[in-house]
Amino acid sequence: MSALLEVSGVSKSFDGFKAIDGLSFAIGEPEMRAVIGPNGAGKTTFMDLVTGKTRPDSGTIRWGERILDLTRLSESRIAREGIGRKFQKPTVFEDQSVWENLALALRAVRRPLRVLARAGADPERIPALAADVGLKGALDRRAGELSHGQKQWLEIGMLLASEPRLLLVDEPAAGMTPSEREKTTTILREAAKTRAVVVVEHDMEFVRRLNCRVTVLHEGRVLAEGSLDHVTADPQVIDVYLGRG
Repeated sequence: MSALLEVSGVSKSFDGFKAIDGLSFAIGEPEMRAVIGPNGAGKTTFMDLVTGKTRPDSGTIRWGERILDLTRLSESRIAREGIGRKFQKPTVFEDQSVWENLALALRAVRRPLRVLARAGADPERIPALAADVGLKGALDRRAGELSHGQKQWLEIGMLLASEPRLLLVDEPAAGMTPSEREKTTTILREAAKTRAVVVVEHDMEFVRRLNCRVTVLHEGRVLAEGSLDHVTADPQVIDVYLGRG
């Protein structure tokens, strides 16, 4: 499996604090990857660097077959290249229906007024997206009426509508009921069959359900990598992360 995203020797400091320190690792396509680590390990900064929100002090972030250096591209260009990001708190258009939210996010749609009139979008694509994220029966509901978990699913569906090759997902299980966490696991694992999905998460049971390779970050570096059983048995991981609290 060739690398879709390759982070090489990346460092980033903020006011003298080194948030990322020579970070190097790669993500394939398709692949599911979980990223874990203590607070301050560099997980959020890593996502900021990949999406262009933050620029590294050194190193390269290579992307795709054309081997683009993401450190030289704008946030909007990176998004157009196929990198989508979901933040921990869901961000949806609460006054619009589930149908309208998904339609507005479709990659080919560029006319919002036509979308709100339910025109200019593939009528089969939107129900299919809704089905993928467990919302097929909620297409006409206002997004603001959905549960927290359903809003998370809707935002994932909106990201999938833009047809990303890499999906970065920040703590999707936070605030969810057990049944919602189980459904979210299914959604992400299905998505990872056709693209790269990177999940930053603290819930170890949720990570175990993902059944994927795990990267442990600590002080801006990769501390350990492998299956969840492998990394959680690592003495360094136990000392800096699992042994706390």
